[in-house]
Amino acid sequence: MYIIISGGTTIWIGIDDTDSRKGGCTTHLAWKLVENLNKHDLDIIGYPRLVRLNPNIPWKTRGNGAVSIRIGKGQGAEQLIGHTKDKKIVCFEKGKKIENKDKSLDLLIDITKKTLKNHARLNDENTNSGFVIFDKKPVISFYRKAVKSIVSIEESLDFLDKNAVFYKGYKNKRGVIGATGAVSWEPKNDRTYELIAYRPKDRWGKKRAIEDESAKEIDKIFTSTFDNFDYKNNHNRLVPSSPCPVLYGIRGDNNKELIEAKYHIKSEKAEGWLLFKSNQGTDDHLQEKNVNKIQRYDSVIVRGEVYKKPITIKGGHVIFSIRDTTGSIDCAGYEPTKEFRDILRNLIVGDEVKLYGGVRKKPLTINLEKIKVINLSNKIIKVENPVCPKCGKHMKSIGKEQGYKCKKCGIKSYKEKMRRIDRRIKTGLYEVPVCARRHLSKPLKRIDLP
Repeated sequence: MYIIISGGTTIWIGIDDTDSRKGGCTTHLAWKLVENLNKHDLDIIGYPRLVRLNPNIPWKTRGNGAVSIRIGKGQGAEQLIGHTKDKKIVCFEKGKKIENKDKSLDLLIDITKKTLKNHARLNDENTNSGFVIFDKKPVISFYRKAVKSIVSIEESLDFLDKNAVFYKGYKNKRGVIGATGAVSWEPKNDRTYELIAYRPKDRWGKKRAIEDESAKEIDKIFTSTFDNFDYKNNHNRLVPSSPCPVLYGIRGDNNKELIEAKYHIKSEKAEGWLLFKSNQGTDDHLQEKNVNKIQRYDSVIVRGEVYKKPITIKGGHVIFSIRDTTGSIDCAGYEPTKEFRDILRNLIVGDEVKLYGGVRKKPLTINLEKIKVINLSNKIIKVENPVCPKCGKHMKSIGKEQGYKCKKCGIKSYKEKMRRIDRRIKTGLYEVPVCARRHLSKPLKRIDLP
């Protein structure tokens, strides 16, 4: 689809679904696209954006991340946002009117198509790339739906027909959904940044050479960064586990600190890097719901009480159930959440909790990201059988729920000696370890606790 562009001083482009489980990365493709745009005198306005969408969608690749870039003629001061092999990448805070905008649009479409052809993993049967171009920023409601629930391809195409100046979907066109969501995102309430460094092509798929001490050093020096290293599980979170072109990614709240932090990384040589504004670590995907309103693939916050005690099943997963006034649902701390499961194992029936997590389709289960223990029930255990008031000996049980009887005196009683046990957990908010954190999940470090 292509219509003549009108109004606005800049152009927005969104791209999604260019990678696969075997390699590739949409942010890497965006880095290459920025490099190509700069060669043709097209400026970047503001930061490129890395936007994570609904993490529960089953047909996503890894982190369900799309990118968007604002393009135009830069105005005002330049700001460093990246580097290619031999040139700095800068952005401008504002954009002025593009002369001959239709020609710029044609050039942008041509450059994007060539960049996708060279870097998208379209030979993978599950990769369905898409890119979209807007002359005016689309409504944020599209992003909100894409991050919290399901948007169909048909729904997206209808939206694009009415609002986009150009779009192209490859194969089943699924990529246009995330691409549109990425452009639609507006960081009104919260935002973070991620600086991503890329490897030369001859290093793709090989073991990454990065010193763990680098991640620990960044963690200590740059306090605005987060999710750098999991000390308990000895996991360097800066380093991806897939064979993608990414060398490392540093996440944080302060864009300038991320650039400084980059110089503390001791690693193999990077080919270049790019700094993204992002919705990562914001909890944008979560929505408060009653149990009876929870649907598959939702990401929810739900409050209730434990009514089936936690059990550990095969594989080390911990399962329990909660209920509110509308119904009940199973909840899970899966094995990759490691020590977080110990918190769950110490819950008992009657505890009041607030749960945060994504909903698995079958069986309908909340995959926990965080848990807030609001109120703890009293844990009472039997210490000993009742004592006969006449002879001072312990009574014997008559049978289940039938009480006790002194064999010598014949006196009956139902009152065992009970004792309250101190709980091994306290009220408060608990999170999964860094090694198990989803991209969108807000770490406790970023939450203002009372």
